[in-house]
Amino acid sequence: MKTIGVFDSGVGGLSVLRALLTEIPEAHFVYVADSAFAPYGERSAQAVVNRSRRIAAHLRQHHAVDALVVACNTATAMAVDELRRIYPHLPIVGVEPALKTAAALSRTGHIGVLATRGTLDSVRFAQLRSRVEDSAPRIHFSCQPCDGLADAIERADPTTTQRLCERYLQAVQALKDPTHRIDTLVLGCTHYPFAAPVLRQLCGSGVALVETGLPVARRTRAVLGIDAAAVHRGPVAPFRLQLLSTGDPAALTLAAQRWLCTSATAGRLIC
Repeated sequence: MKTIGVFDSGVGGLSVLRALLTEIPEAHFVYVADSAFAPYGERSAQAVVNRSRRIAAHLRQHHAVDALVVACNTATAMAVDELRRIYPHLPIVGVEPALKTAAALSRTGHIGVLATRGTLDSVRFAQLRSRVEDSAPRIHFSCQPCDGLADAIERADPTTTQRLCERYLQAVQALKDPTHRIDTLVLGCTHYPFAAPVLRQLCGSGVALVETGLPVARRTRAVLGIDAAAVHRGPVAPFRLQLLSTGDPAALTLAAQRWLCTSATAGRLIC
């Protein structure tokens, strides 16, 4: 059985873990929520690199992971290259806003992007956006930093989540070409899929929401050399999942129960 380490600044990476559990059901997963230092998107690049290094070291040394999934857009943008330098023989899969997927889906070429400030300000995101726009000149991205949204989702605060979603979607619409409405919305933070019901209600049925969980899961399966045809999918067994939090383990346990339908209980990680 392969062991796969997954980490995020908090519970948002559970959206990626959910896809991983479906795509690679025969693996064992160790998920770390770095909730004591969340949200990464509002921290300095060096702080995110330092936390990513500490968590990767823990997963490698104490759990002997066969692969590492950086289930955080901000940590991917700021730290994945450093992690790959430190662990050149460890398969490391990051996440990034699904701009290419959105460009292929969009009919009008007008795409909204919701992400953390750290992700949008990163060199990695700028390079990704430039590549997509160069290959598809009709595409226009309206990018909106969403300060506080990941934290509201982390705290399971529906009132604040609703208010912030309304504010940021209005801002995205204000940035668009006045003759067109966005028809595609990229959820550029792994926390945001858990606000998808609110976003769908606000956007309407004419806007497609794009997230990254499934492509990341399929990429992880591929780098581990697992044949998709050989995968046997079944219920999530408790032994397949270990949950760790640097913050409140009870919060991670409740989030996993709500979003993964698992009976696994989170433990405390001092890292």
